[in-house]
Amino acid sequence: MLAQPGLPFDPSGIVLDRRQGLSRQLYQQLRCRILDGRISSGTRLPASRDLASVLGISRNSVVRTYDQLYAEGFIHGRVGAGTFVTLPEKLPLPEKLSTKLPTGLGAGLSTSLSTKPIQSTDDMVSPVWVNSAFGRLQQYHLPVPKAGPPKAFRVGIPAFDLFPFHVWSKLHAAFWRNPDIGRLGYGEAEGDPRLRELIAAYLRSSRGLSCSAEQIVITCGAQQAIGLCAQLLLEPGEAVAVENPGYRAAGFAFANAGAQLLGVPVDNHGMACAELEQAEACRLAYVTPAHQYPTGVTMSLGRRLELLAWAERRQGWIIEDDYDGEYRYTGAPLAPLAALDRSGRVIYVGTFAKVAFPALRLGYLVLPQQLVEPFRRRRAVDVRSSEVGTQAVMAEFIAQGHFQRHIRRMRRAALKRRDALLQHWPAGVVGCSPMPPIDAGLHVTIAVDNPEREAELVRLADTVDVEINPLSDYWLAGTQQSAGLVLGFAAVDEQVIEQAAKRLARAWF
Repeated sequence: MLAQPGLPFDPSGIVLDRRQGLSRQLYQQLRCRILDGRISSGTRLPASRDLASVLGISRNSVVRTYDQLYAEGFIHGRVGAGTFVTLPEKLPLPEKLSTKLPTGLGAGLSTSLSTKPIQSTDDMVSPVWVNSAFGRLQQYHLPVPKAGPPKAFRVGIPAFDLFPFHVWSKLHAAFWRNPDIGRLGYGEAEGDPRLRELIAAYLRSSRGLSCSAEQIVITCGAQQAIGLCAQLLLEPGEAVAVENPGYRAAGFAFANAGAQLLGVPVDNHGMACAELEQAEACRLAYVTPAHQYPTGVTMSLGRRLELLAWAERRQGWIIEDDYDGEYRYTGAPLAPLAALDRSGRVIYVGTFAKVAFPALRLGYLVLPQQLVEPFRRRRAVDVRSSEVGTQAVMAEFIAQGHFQRHIRRMRRAALKRRDALLQHWPAGVVGCSPMPPIDAGLHVTIAVDNPEREAELVRLADTVDVEINPLSDYWLAGTQQSAGLVLGFAAVDEQVIEQAAKRLARAWF
C-alpha cells in the first residue's frame, strides 16, 4: 500500500519523460509538491521499491531522488518506520508567499545620491561614516589576492592545473581566425546572448534553478556582480546584513557603496535569521548558503525558508553567492536558495572562477524579472558593451560539452585532494580541534582554542612555506568570537598536500 491512514500520498499526478533524467524529474516534482503543500509535513513516502514499481522506473532512480531530498532537508528516515516528509513548523512556505511582483523599481532600489547616514544601533557593526567615496575606499580596501603559482593550502583556488587549455586555445583561435564582423561592434551590455542562454540551460538542468537568458547579466567575476548589487540596491547609510564571519570582500563592496554592515552570526544551520528581525532598517542580506564562507556550514532548509519569508515581509532582497556550489561529495549539488524563491526576492551570483580558473574573470547574475532592466542599464553605464572574445569562447566550450566534462573532472580531483588532506593532516596539535568532515566546497575551517594559538600556528606554518588563513581575518572589526584555521585543499595535488602536512607536523610539534 502506498498510502498510510491519515498520511495520503498520491503518485498519480507524477508524469516522467523517459527521454530526460528520471531521478531529476522525480526530485523536482516531489519537491514542488512538498513546498506547495500537496504532500504535507509528516507524510510517509512509499518505499523506493514500491514507488519505482508504480512509476515503472528503476529503483536506483527513486533512491537517488530520495538521497537528494534527504540532503536538502525535505525528508528524513526513521529506523524501522520509513521515510517521512519534514518541514520546519510555523514557517510560511515559498509557494504560499505572495507571488505578486512589485510594479515599480522603488522596492529596495537605490534612487538617490543622498549621503546622509542613519543612526547606528547596538546590533550593527557600523563603519566610521566618511562622507566621501575616496574616504570609504581608503577605509575599506582589501589587499590584492596572493599571486603566483598556487601552494598548499591557499584558499579560493580550484584545481586549474587540470583545465583543458589545449581545447580552450583551439576554440579561441577558431573564433579570432574568422570573427563575425557583426559581433565586433558595440554589443549587449548584459553579455553574449548565446552564453546567457547556455548558462540558463545549465542552471535549469544541473542546479534545478528555473531561469531564462533574459534574467542573466554577465559580469567580470563574482566580485563585480556583488558590486553591481551594492550600487543598485543600497542607499548610502542603509544597512546590509552579512554573515559574520564571512566573505570580507563582499562586505567591503557594500561599505564602499556607503552601507552600514550588520554582522549576523553563523551557526550550524547558517545565518541566524532571527537576528535580522531586530534590524528594522535592513532590507538586504548577503549569504553563501551552499557552503558558507569560511565556516563551511550548509544552510538548512528551515533557515532558507525563514530567510525567504523575511525578504518577503520586508520587501527586501537576498544576494545568494554560490561561489563553489558545484562541489559536493555526498550526492548531487544542492539546489540553490534561488530555486526555492517564489516571490522574486533572490539575486543569484555565479562564477566560473571555481570550475575554470580565477584569471578568467567571468561571472554572472541571475536576476528577478523586475531587476533585469535597471541592472542592464547600470551595466551599460559601467562598460558600455561587454567583452566579446572570452564570452564567445566560453559559449562554444559549453555548447560542445567540454564544460560539463570538465566539472566532472574537477569534482573527482577535489575529492581526491580532500581525501589526501584528511589522510595526512597532523593529528593531536595542541590547541587545535580535530579535522571536521568535509562534505562540500573547496576549503575547510578547523577550530583553534584562542586567537593567540591561532596566530602562532599560522606563523609557524609560514616558516615552512605553507599558506593558512586565520579565521580572525573573516570577522568584522571588533566582533571576533572564535579562532580557527581556514585551509583550501584543491589548489595542489595529493603529493604536494602530503608533503605540506609533513612540514606542518615538524613545525607544530
